[in-house]
Amino acid sequence: MEVTDRDELTVVGFAVRTTNAEERDPARAKLPALWQRAGAPGAFAHVPGRLDENLYAVLTDYESDHNGAYTQIVGIGVRTVPRLPEGMVAVRVPAAKSLRIEARGQLPQAIVEAWQQVWGHTESGAAPGRAFTTDLEVHHRDGADLYIAV
Repeated sequence: MEVTDRDELTVVGFAVRTTNAEERDPARAKLPALWQRAGAPGAFAHVPGRLDENLYAVLTDYESDHNGAYTQIVGIGVRTVPRLPEGMVAVRVPAAKSLRIEARGQLPQAIVEAWQQVWGHTESGAAPGRAFTTDLEVHHRDGADLYIAV
Protein backbone atom coordinates (compact mmCIF):
# COMPACT_ATOMS: atom_id res chain seq x y z
CA MET A 1 0.00 0.00 0.00
CA GLU A 2 1.27 3.43 -0.92
CA VAL A 3 -0.27 6.90 -0.77
CA THR A 4 -0.53 8.56 -4.17
CA ASP A 5 -2.42 11.33 -5.96
CA ARG A 6 -5.09 9.96 -8.30
CA ASP A 7 -6.12 12.06 -11.29
CA GLU A 8 -9.70 12.99 -12.14
CA LEU A 9 -11.52 10.63 -14.48
CA THR A 10 -14.96 10.34 -16.08
CA VAL A 11 -16.44 6.85 -16.34
CA VAL A 12 -19.45 5.75 -18.40
CA GLY A 13 -20.94 2.39 -17.48
CA PHE A 14 -23.56 0.33 -15.71
CA ALA A 15 -24.45 0.84 -12.03
CA VAL A 16 -25.90 -1.06 -9.08
CA ARG A 17 -26.51 -0.20 -5.43
CA THR A 18 -25.37 -2.92 -3.01
CA THR A 19 -23.69 -3.75 0.30
CA ASN A 20 -20.81 -6.04 1.19
CA ALA A 21 -23.25 -8.20 3.18
CA GLU A 22 -25.42 -8.68 0.07
CA GLU A 23 -22.35 -9.56 -1.98
CA ARG A 24 -21.41 -12.35 0.45
CA ASP A 25 -24.81 -14.00 -0.24
CA PRO A 26 -24.85 -15.53 -3.75
CA ALA A 27 -28.66 -15.25 -3.85
CA ARG A 28 -28.53 -11.47 -3.32
CA ALA A 29 -25.19 -10.55 -4.93
CA LYS A 30 -25.50 -7.95 -7.71
CA LEU A 31 -21.87 -7.45 -8.68
CA PRO A 32 -21.37 -10.69 -10.66
CA ALA A 33 -24.19 -9.74 -13.06
CA LEU A 34 -22.88 -6.17 -13.28
CA TRP A 35 -19.40 -7.39 -14.23
CA GLN A 36 -20.81 -9.92 -16.69
CA ARG A 37 -22.78 -7.16 -18.40
CA ALA A 38 -19.83 -4.74 -18.49
CA GLY A 39 -17.42 -7.44 -19.64
CA ALA A 40 -19.59 -8.66 -22.51
CA PRO A 41 -18.00 -8.28 -25.95
CA GLY A 42 -18.99 -4.94 -27.46
CA ALA A 43 -20.65 -3.66 -24.27
CA PHE A 44 -19.07 -0.22 -24.80
CA ALA A 45 -18.48 -0.27 -28.57
CA HIS A 46 -21.10 2.45 -29.13
CA VAL A 47 -19.63 4.84 -26.51
CA PRO A 48 -17.38 7.43 -28.20
CA GLY A 49 -14.22 8.97 -26.76
CA ARG A 50 -12.86 5.93 -24.92
CA LEU A 51 -9.55 6.72 -23.18
CA ASP A 52 -8.00 3.25 -23.13
CA GLU A 53 -8.77 -0.47 -22.98
CA ASN A 54 -9.10 -0.58 -19.18
CA LEU A 55 -12.31 -1.34 -17.32
CA TYR A 56 -12.98 0.88 -14.32
CA ALA A 57 -15.04 0.16 -11.22
CA VAL A 58 -16.12 3.26 -9.31
CA LEU A 59 -17.36 2.79 -5.74
CA THR A 60 -19.20 5.86 -4.54
CA ASP A 61 -22.23 7.24 -2.69
CA TYR A 62 -21.19 5.43 0.49
CA GLU A 63 -24.01 5.35 3.04
CA SER A 64 -21.49 5.16 5.90
CA ASP A 65 -18.45 2.90 5.92
CA HIS A 66 -17.63 -0.53 4.46
CA ASN A 67 -20.68 -1.98 6.23
CA GLY A 68 -23.19 0.39 4.56
CA ALA A 69 -24.67 0.59 1.08
CA TYR A 70 -22.66 1.97 -1.85
CA THR A 71 -23.02 2.36 -5.60
CA GLN A 72 -20.67 0.57 -7.97
CA ILE A 73 -20.34 1.67 -11.61
CA VAL A 74 -18.38 -0.56 -13.99
CA GLY A 75 -17.43 1.00 -17.28
CA ILE A 76 -14.84 2.76 -19.39
CA GLY A 77 -12.94 6.01 -19.06
CA VAL A 78 -14.03 8.68 -21.54
CA ARG A 79 -12.72 12.09 -22.63
CA THR A 80 -16.15 13.73 -22.55
CA VAL A 81 -19.58 12.52 -21.57
CA PRO A 82 -21.41 11.44 -24.71
CA ARG A 83 -25.13 11.12 -25.05
CA LEU A 84 -25.60 8.20 -22.73
CA PRO A 85 -26.84 4.92 -24.14
CA GLU A 86 -29.93 3.59 -22.40
CA GLY A 87 -29.14 1.88 -19.12
CA MET A 88 -25.78 3.63 -18.67
CA VAL A 89 -24.68 6.37 -16.30
CA ALA A 90 -21.75 8.78 -16.23
CA VAL A 91 -19.80 9.56 -13.09
CA ARG A 92 -17.01 12.05 -12.48
CA VAL A 93 -14.32 10.58 -10.28
CA PRO A 94 -12.65 13.57 -8.63
CA ALA A 95 -8.89 13.72 -8.15
CA ALA A 96 -7.98 12.53 -4.67
CA LYS A 97 -5.16 11.46 -2.42
CA SER A 98 -5.50 7.68 -2.36
CA LEU A 99 -4.06 4.46 -1.03
CA ARG A 100 -2.91 2.40 -4.04
CA ILE A 101 -3.08 -1.38 -3.73
CA GLU A 102 -2.01 -3.70 -6.53
CA ALA A 103 -4.08 -6.81 -7.22
CA ARG A 104 -2.06 -9.32 -9.21
CA GLY A 105 -2.62 -13.00 -9.87
CA GLN A 106 -5.78 -15.00 -10.51
CA LEU A 107 -8.86 -12.76 -10.79
CA PRO A 108 -11.27 -12.29 -9.10
CA GLN A 109 -9.42 -13.79 -6.09
CA ALA A 110 -6.65 -11.16 -6.32
CA ILE A 111 -9.28 -8.40 -6.11
CA VAL A 112 -10.91 -10.04 -3.09
CA GLU A 113 -7.52 -10.26 -1.35
CA ALA A 114 -6.76 -6.60 -2.14
CA TRP A 115 -10.11 -5.53 -0.65
CA GLN A 116 -9.39 -7.66 2.42
CA GLN A 117 -6.20 -5.59 2.86
CA VAL A 118 -8.29 -2.42 2.58
CA TRP A 119 -10.83 -3.64 5.15
CA GLY A 120 -8.04 -4.71 7.51
CA HIS A 121 -6.46 -1.26 7.19
CA THR A 122 -9.84 0.38 7.88
CA GLU A 123 -10.74 -1.78 10.87
CA SER A 124 -7.30 -1.38 12.45
CA GLY A 125 -7.67 2.40 12.45
CA ALA A 126 -4.37 2.74 10.59
CA ALA A 127 -3.44 6.10 9.07
CA PRO A 128 -4.33 7.49 6.71
CA GLY A 129 -7.99 6.68 7.27
CA ARG A 130 -10.45 6.02 4.46
CA ALA A 131 -12.58 8.95 3.30
CA PHE A 132 -15.50 6.81 2.02
CA THR A 133 -16.06 9.26 -0.83
CA THR A 134 -15.11 7.73 -4.20
CA ASP A 135 -12.83 4.73 -4.68
CA LEU A 136 -11.60 3.36 -7.99
CA GLU A 137 -10.49 0.01 -9.37
CA VAL A 138 -8.50 0.11 -12.62
CA HIS A 139 -8.62 -3.27 -14.37
CA HIS A 140 -5.86 -3.74 -16.94
CA ARG A 141 -3.86 -6.45 -18.68
CA ASP A 142 -1.66 -7.14 -15.62
CA GLY A 143 -4.48 -7.28 -13.04
CA ALA A 144 -6.00 -4.34 -11.20
CA ASP A 145 -5.02 -1.34 -9.09
CA LEU A 146 -7.27 -0.10 -6.31
CA TYR A 147 -7.27 3.59 -5.41
CA ILE A 148 -8.91 4.09 -2.02
CA ALA A 149 -9.68 7.73 -1.15
CA VAL A 150 -8.08 8.90 2.10
